[in-house]
Amino acid sequence: MKTIFIGVPEFGAIVLEKLIKSGHKPFLVITAPDKPVGRKQTLTPPPVKVLAENYHISVVQPEKIGNCKSEIKNLKPDLIIVAAYGQLILKEILDIPTYGCLNVHPSLLPKYRGASPIQSAILNGDEKTGVTIMRLSEKLDSGPILANNEWQITNRITYKELHDKLAELGAELLIKTIQKLLAGKINPQPQDDSKTTYTKILTKEDGKIDWQKSAVEIERQIRALNPEPDSYCQWQMASGKLQILKILEANVLSLQTDKRAGEVFFTHDKKLTVQCGHNCLILLKLQIEGGKPLNFQEFLLGHKNILGTILK
Repeated sequence: MKTIFIGVPEFGAIVLEKLIKSGHKPFLVITAPDKPVGRKQTLTPPPVKVLAENYHISVVQPEKIGNCKSEIKNLKPDLIIVAAYGQLILKEILDIPTYGCLNVHPSLLPKYRGASPIQSAILNGDEKTGVTIMRLSEKLDSGPILANNEWQITNRITYKELHDKLAELGAELLIKTIQKLLAGKINPQPQDDSKTTYTKILTKEDGKIDWQKSAVEIERQIRALNPEPDSYCQWQMASGKLQILKILEANVLSLQTDKRAGEVFFTHDKKLTVQCGHNCLILLKLQIEGGKPLNFQEFLLGHKNILGTILK
């Protein structure tokens, strides 16, 4: 079976590798162009490209998927698989493959369509999430469902952990779905649009901590937005300089004090703690912007004057 794979980030790379190892090696991979990364703006290939080249698969990197329309049509694929591509696929492309275009989506559709379904599940404190294999349509994440699989969310799971787990689950479900599709044993089910929530691309502004929120909400934010775009606040140092402070890991403490929201203090057992709108947050791992991540003991060696200040 002639298959084309379309994807960009690590999620797509995890799906692609499992697909290859299952005997469904695509003959072409379509991904995004290399992009400058980091302070030195080093031109860096997307993870899907790196993996494809390791397996000696041809790669094309159009700015827009529509630029590949003629090439895809000439190749006459039986199936197109999409995992974390970030662009809508044109109808002219969707209509090309014999078995259609399948998408691996990290939520239980119709819930959480859009760019940040994994983060949204953590932010909202959901007890479960999952993966869905759907047939792509012109409208974002709205095509009929071919299969889905639930996953229980643990209290302390981070974005990275949930991301990797859903990518693995999605790949396994995709392989089973392809087998059933080829055998004619799939009955696609339409989505209920009334149950849909659209998620957005998360930006740096979404990472700004509002200490008036409850400790539970802020702790979820920290887990959902690490490593990108990260959760941060402003700390006015003794010099008067406003410093960006990233909070990388924290625990909720069921304690309400008479301190102001954002005020930093020690608990009786010397835990670095911040009063929130409701209850408190114990800070476990922090990072001054431009510095390296530190546990709270390491951080306090050079920044004891944070105690008693108000984080903003």
